[in-house]
Amino acid sequence: MTTRVEIDHRRSAGEGPLRGADRHPEKAHRPDNPIQRKPAWIRVKAPTSPVYRETHALMRANGLVTVCEEAACPNIGECWSQRHATMMIMGETCTRACSFCNVATGIPKALDTDEPRRVGDAVAKLGLRHVVVTSVDRDDLADGGAAHFAQTIRAIRDAAPDTTIEILTPDFLRKDGALEIVVEARPDVFNHNLETVPALYPTIRPGARYYHSLRLLDRVKQLAPSIFTKSGLMVGLGEKRIEVLQVMDDLRSADVDFLTIGQYLQPTVKHAAVDRFVTPDEFEDYAKVARGKGFLLVSATPLTRSSYHADRDFAALRAAREAQLAARAA
Repeated sequence: MTTRVEIDHRRSAGEGPLRGADRHPEKAHRPDNPIQRKPAWIRVKAPTSPVYRETHALMRANGLVTVCEEAACPNIGECWSQRHATMMIMGETCTRACSFCNVATGIPKALDTDEPRRVGDAVAKLGLRHVVVTSVDRDDLADGGAAHFAQTIRAIRDAAPDTTIEILTPDFLRKDGALEIVVEARPDVFNHNLETVPALYPTIRPGARYYHSLRLLDRVKQLAPSIFTKSGLMVGLGEKRIEVLQVMDDLRSADVDFLTIGQYLQPTVKHAAVDRFVTPDEFEDYAKVARGKGFLLVSATPLTRSSYHADRDFAALRAAREAQLAARAA
């Protein structure tokens, strides 16, 4: 939208002043990876609706950041037109440098202690039935930002007690006790994305550890079995089908309830290249296999993202659990 919307439109095209060295200094030295033309099934229209503009204005008025904008999500037009926005707390600068991610990297600012209250106020003003809150990685903080997550959850409960809360957290790597702080605040859904298959972690997610992320999800279930757990994968990065199926098995071994799978889209020429565009039929095959493995809910489409249709999916997730419990009791 020069407004923020206009900048975001340039971001999705790989243009504008927030691309390149200013936004991703750690990637400036990398050779360019040409951006492939998207197939027809993955193109989306630019946002134009009045409700989109209203949602944008509310975010700015409350001084809030959204991952919808920072990650240049292709679904922003649809979601914001329905007043669905994923709040990104703890600033807009990440301490990690994942090769797939469009969020800016660098040295973050100090935490804004008033941010949880503003998030709660925005959720109440939007009248959300369900909200998703995510964050940048904050490896600079002793607890990785866990207490800030917990404060935000409590602020939303105070301002909008009927709203269900989904969080999408970092991995809290080497942050002992951080996970317990977040779980104690009792979000309705705890999401942490594995993002890709283990073999691609060194190049795609070099600051993370696959089995640590898997154990994080498993630990949530141990601490609070009633909290829904969720994780997501990107495909089209060079992974093999058998590797994706193994990740599904790993997630089920951690009793993860909800799996999302979407197409990786390359933000700029300095990011990891798209290996291929996975077809809609292949996504449907992944969804069928995942449902057979026992996930309560699966979303697998080219445009699936972690928080895409999150409110509708939460209702389906809750209904699936109720049906499962009823079947066990019969």
